[in-house]
Amino acid sequence: RLKPFNRLQVILQHLKMSKHTDSTAEVLLEKRGGAGIITLNRPKALNALNLSMIQQIYPQIKTWEKDPETFLILIKGTGGKAFCAGGDIRAITDAGKTGDRLAQDFFREEYMLNHAIGTCKKPYVALIDGITMGGGVGLSVHGHFRVATEKTLFAMPETAIGLFPDVGGGYFLPRLSGKIGYYLALTGFRLKGRDVLKAGIATHFVESEKLPALEKDLIALKSPSTENIADLLNSYHAKSKIDQEKEFVLDEHMEKINSLFSANSMEEIVRKLKQDGSPFAIKQLETINKMSPTSLKMTLRQLREGASMSLQDVLTMEYRLSQACMRGHDFYEGVRAVLIDKDQSPRWKPAALEEVSDEFVNDCFKPLGNNDLKL
Repeated sequence: RLKPFNRLQVILQHLKMSKHTDSTAEVLLEKRGGAGIITLNRPKALNALNLSMIQQIYPQIKTWEKDPETFLILIKGTGGKAFCAGGDIRAITDAGKTGDRLAQDFFREEYMLNHAIGTCKKPYVALIDGITMGGGVGLSVHGHFRVATEKTLFAMPETAIGLFPDVGGGYFLPRLSGKIGYYLALTGFRLKGRDVLKAGIATHFVESEKLPALEKDLIALKSPSTENIADLLNSYHAKSKIDQEKEFVLDEHMEKINSLFSANSMEEIVRKLKQDGSPFAIKQLETINKMSPTSLKMTLRQLREGASMSLQDVLTMEYRLSQACMRGHDFYEGVRAVLIDKDQSPRWKPAALEEVSDEFVNDCFKPLGNNDLKL
């Protein structure tokens, strides 16, 4: 039994924790008005998502979903630079090398969180202000509302590190208009500001400096419906004039993107790009040549199959792919070249698309029996 004083200390400690005002916590979870608010709080790491953050966010979303007093869930990042720059790749790399369980657990629990967001019964609003890549896309894109700002920088750059655009990329990317999703997935092309809206990734565009006011207004809504929340977001969106006149960055290339990236195989995409020979096509070739050939083949098939799958089935497929990457060579080499040594010259194995066999790719998609992701 605790002595009374100790018990008081424990209670005070608990109160401090349950308020989540602890600014050192990696994720802050609080209830304000009718809104459950998730704040990613690793500004120095650009709010990169690690396993302990996932393990705090998931049960909280499930709790708020059941709570009759919670009408919406809002997610944002601190520090002004990033919403969330991705998953904690370094930790996963170290774990994968030593055969640590984290390499299984991280992806499993991250994809469970992506699924919880995609199926959430409460309106879910993501303020994607700043860098939003990889794991940060998974925390936002499956929710009802995604609010971009002039500071938003969106990308799925995984093929450059021997991975694939996961976190449900196989679901949302092929559903973007034309072949934009295939283009973004294979080249890692970065979209900025209003272009994130024009590509169909964000649902609204609001000036960055207006977000605190928007948040306040969202919290002040009394038992709002999804329509009420949409109306409020629409009114802010309508008032945002930044870059309103600018045309979509990919507009002039859309015809080419739609024809060049509609091929059935990576080899054919490369052939079409070479045949086209325009400055745009040559630039894409240069980019694709730097990527992991294994990742490119995996990604093209992931998107082609994901186009007609449910989010649940896509995440199950992606979990299989994640574990194939953990077993392989290119992911560790890509992380070394891009994030650790930063020499930007990965030595991929195999080094050419032609050397990545269909059998190898098929293997990556095979069920994992008892280790499959259960959603």
